[in-house]
Amino acid sequence: MTIEELDELKLVGFRVLCSGDQYIVEIPKASFHLSKRINEVKHIINPLQQFGAFFVENKTPDEDGYWVGVEVKEFEDIPTDMVTITVPPQRYAVARHSGPNFKIMETYDLLHNWIEQNKYTRLKNKWHIEKFYDWKNTEKVNVELFDTIE
Repeated sequence: MTIEELDELKLVGFRVLCSGDQYIVEIPKASFHLSKRINEVKHIINPLQQFGAFFVENKTPDEDGYWVGVEVKEFEDIPTDMVTITVPPQRYAVARHSGPNFKIMETYDLLHNWIEQNKYTRLKNKWHIEKFYDWKNTEKVNVELFDTIE
């Protein structure tokens, strides 16, 4: 586990909004859909990488959900059914999860314990990021978990 600072992220993709227990089913569908339509997005930095973004504790309905996207240099001619978000520069505690997507919470538990043991403060009302290197097989996802800290 490490501490990393990321620059601003501009993401284009889809917002997933469903009941809590359905995210594990709906997020992979959105990722697959985005992969199929990747050629419609302009200025992509890396088409082989997807990001997830979410608020742990949302203050408004606009902050509820999970966003699946690809990073772009700039927003231009966004397809009408896609959304854009801009994640400001932030500091994160980072852990890697490799394996089934349904076990990702175990890795989050380890990361949250590490944050607490190392006296960092989680910022639950800020964007949190998941950087996917492999997402096509839900039994073998490869993702870095970026938990926002002070």
